[in-house]
Amino acid sequence: MNKTDFDCEVLIVGAGPAGLAAAYRVTQSGSRATVVDDNPDPGGQIWRGEKKKATSPEATAWFEKIRGSKIEFINGARVYHQPAEGILLAERDTEVCELRYQKLILATGARERFLPFPGWTLPNVMGAGGLQSLVKTGLSIDDKKVVIAGSGPLLLAVADHLRQSGAEVLLIAEQASRASLTRFGFNLLGQGGKTAQALNLKRRLSGVKYLTGCWPNAARGKDKLESVRLQRGTKTWDVDCDYLACGFYLVPNLELAHLLGCDVTDGVVFVDEFQKTSLVNVYSAGESTGIGGLELSLVEGEIAGFAAAGKEREARELFSIRQKQNKFARALNRAFELRVELKSLVAADTIVCRCEDVRFDRLQASDSWRAAKLHSRCGMGPCQGRICGAAVEFLFGWKTESVRPPILAVKVGSMVSK
Repeated sequence: MNKTDFDCEVLIVGAGPAGLAAAYRVTQSGSRATVVDDNPDPGGQIWRGEKKKATSPEATAWFEKIRGSKIEFINGARVYHQPAEGILLAERDTEVCELRYQKLILATGARERFLPFPGWTLPNVMGAGGLQSLVKTGLSIDDKKVVIAGSGPLLLAVADHLRQSGAEVLLIAEQASRASLTRFGFNLLGQGGKTAQALNLKRRLSGVKYLTGCWPNAARGKDKLESVRLQRGTKTWDVDCDYLACGFYLVPNLELAHLLGCDVTDGVVFVDEFQKTSLVNVYSAGESTGIGGLELSLVEGEIAGFAAAGKEREARELFSIRQKQNKFARALNRAFELRVELKSLVAADTIVCRCEDVRFDRLQASDSWRAAKLHSRCGMGPCQGRICGAAVEFLFGWKTESVRPPILAVKVGSMVSK
């Protein structure tokens, strides 16, 4: 493997909204910003494809700012190791990028939480955001029948995008109760922009059933998905479909923060008022500090960028905006808290760890994540526990914080490159 060295004043890991906002404020403050991301283009999952074909006014405005800034982008590079303090390694095609930094901002975002249930490993059962990403990158979904299920605002956004892309969205099954969502709706009344977005989305999804207190009980099919069994209270019924897009809210990506040694509290990176972590010269912004939505990610990124560039006065001016968005984030997380009934979906023979084909009944004999890994190899496959880790935390209450390099699967040559 070839090795390329990069000397970074402020290195930002993650080119989603938080990372882009941080990079913009760094360069605006007169410092150099370098952004590394594993995707071919900036934008992250939420703004995937927006740089080339903008559909979001907010994304358009931010990409316009970025175009006018001298930000160095290292695209298609996956950070996997910290060989020494102040140095990160990233794999890109046939080269290893050695990233030396003075300041570091973690904007690693979040991923969907998947919960196991019978049939969830069938072809065409996939994450809600995952199916949306495939469609954005060229998958044809014309006239395909889609059921969207799980929890969180992402379900609505995915339904809207798939419908505009030609899919027949049969229904949205949201596990949260109607009462919980009603309380959340009252919180939107003080958020003018979010209220308008919600009403606009509701209008575009007119005619699509939105069932609260409803979740997938099982997926059925011989070689691929043919139908999904839904449950609402004690009632169950089957719906024929081509795709089940399913995601149970989001979980922060914490692997790099754990590897660096950042303090993690209650499943999020601990930061102070300037988004500074427990480590000197390391900051964190966006969903890695807690799930809170686009606007919170942006303002946290801006604060982190200003602070990393030594502009604490400018950062402090954004504190009131962050405080307002944090209030919304708390309401968001309360509204979509997972119900306990979802723990009973899994059967004894249901695969929990897809990489290593570990069944639920094998995990029941263990009393911790470590024991499960030792006895069943759960979490030791290519995804390194990114899928099953969140599932066993929910099912068993296990903590899955142990991380060793490489934090994702890389080529052997990347580990021995000189």
